[in-house]
Amino acid sequence: MAALYHDNPFRVLGLAANADEQAVRTAYRQRVKECHPDHFSDPEQQQKAQEKLVELNLAYEEALKTACRQKVGFNRISQEEAKHFAQRLIEQGNLESALRQLNRADSKDHGWHYLHGVILLGMRRYEEAHDSFREAVKAEPENREYRSKALEAAVAMKNSHRLDVKVSNWLKDTFGKK
Repeated sequence: MAALYHDNPFRVLGLAANADEQAVRTAYRQRVKECHPDHFSDPEQQQKAQEKLVELNLAYEEALKTACRQKVGFNRISQEEAKHFAQRLIEQGNLESALRQLNRADSKDHGWHYLHGVILLGMRRYEEAHDSFREAVKAEPENREYRSKALEAAVAMKNSHRLDVKVSNWLKDTFGKK
């Protein structure tokens, strides 16, 4: 379903990528009230509102699934433990598990956001990676490594919209990395 809209489901709802279920529901209700087709009398505006409503519904469903997955079956652990486990899993090339471990953290600091961005960048989730690096940069604006990774994610995000990159990524996903 995520492929039917062109943005991060949390961004469509105006939320951070780590928002919880309640925040997702609240944002969804607020956005639906703003763009409901019944608020418009012009048929063209009604059509645009209907399209936005479909996009919101898809984003809501995907964001809610993600928010639920983040909390199911995991006990919270200290931020340092989560970062340590995630770092070891990154070194092993297991990015999915690294992300799950990192999401178990009981709090988030600039180092957490940086590591989150590294994982997402490796998973080719460029927009979310860029958001995470930006959070790290906000916390430590003078850190050149954070700034460099934010730039890398921004460039990757821009390049990911090119056809040759899309084909290359599809081939890697389909036939394995070589």
